[in-house]
Amino acid sequence: MKEKILLVGGGGHCKAIIDIIEQENKFSIAGIIDKKELIGTKVLGYETIGCDDDLEKLSHTYKYAIVTVGQIKSNTLRVKLFGLLKELDYILPIIISPLAYVSKHSEVDEGSVVMHHALINAGARVGVNVIINTKVLIEHDSIIEDHCHISTGAIINGGVIVKKNSFVGSNATTKEYIMIEQFIKAGSVAK
Repeated sequence: MKEKILLVGGGGHCKAIIDIIEQENKFSIAGIIDKKELIGTKVLGYETIGCDDDLEKLSHTYKYAIVTVGQIKSNTLRVKLFGLLKELDYILPIIISPLAYVSKHSEVDEGSVVMHHALINAGARVGVNVIINTKVLIEHDSIIEDHCHISTGAIINGGVIVKKNSFVGSNATTKEYIMIEQFIKAGSVAK
């Protein structure tokens, strides 16, 4: 029998993660945690069963949870929710699309999500609570620190360090062996 998992956040990013969880087939979705006024509504057929205030009570029934709030302007809410789930002793698994390639010589840490057609090559390291979005390339020996979002189609070339809490926009490309801090806008080239 598959373990049940709570999805914390019911927006667009949640829909993308539902798709991956269904395809990965390791967990069954117990329900969604979102704003109090959304309790009882559904996201792709899964019910919103509680709000943040219910997480402590739900931790007695469910041991797995994942942050399914996206990150564009700020990661503050994602970081807060990750901390809350850890404090309540939830296990935050790594969710990897079966359509992604993650080298056996790379590392992906807890609570991180690797979306469809992403590539993580040898020697790369991905921290906790990171979004590696659809069609991202993380090249060899790159380090993506905790709580980052590498957005759709971005290319992180070899040896790049993306510092904690950073955002790399869609289709941005980095030069190799540089350091990225904070925010790289969509379509840009970081040198």
